[in-house]
Amino acid sequence: MTRWTGGCQCGAVRFAVEGDLGRASICHCRMCQKAFGGFFGPLVSAPMGAFAWTRGAPARFQSSNKVSRGFCAACGTPLTFEWSAEVMELAIGAFDRAAEIRPVVQLATGSAMPWIHDLADLPTPPPDQLAAVQAHYDSVVSYQHPDYDTAEWPPRGRS
Repeated sequence: MTRWTGGCQCGAVRFAVEGDLGRASICHCRMCQKAFGGFFGPLVSAPMGAFAWTRGAPARFQSSNKVSRGFCAACGTPLTFEWSAEVMELAIGAFDRAAEIRPVVQLATGSAMPWIHDLADLPTPPPDQLAAVQAHYDSVVSYQHPDYDTAEWPPRGRS
């Protein structure tokens, strides 16, 4: 059986799903854009019976009469889109193996940014600038929770 784990950026809230995930989507509605602070909300469903909080629990914001959204109160990471007692919708980017979750449908496309389909065509830095950009990235020391469960977080000496 597949075990999916994930959580927030700071590690205060962690979750697990035992078994298969459901439909993965990206939602272009304005509420998802604001909740994620991005161009869309990437979500995947999981049956409530297979889902559990394994560390902490999210704070929640009632974003509409139909939906409550969970997020980490410490670091602000968006985590859930809660609309059903049977299904939990989870932010794809919060999963430890997010790259393995491929969206299969787009929702609320009428609210999509008018240039969303042009993103793949944006230029990248020219080759002569790539080394400098990479050197900068290589110098970054991440303080976010790693993409796996740990027995202790934060590590000793860091709070």
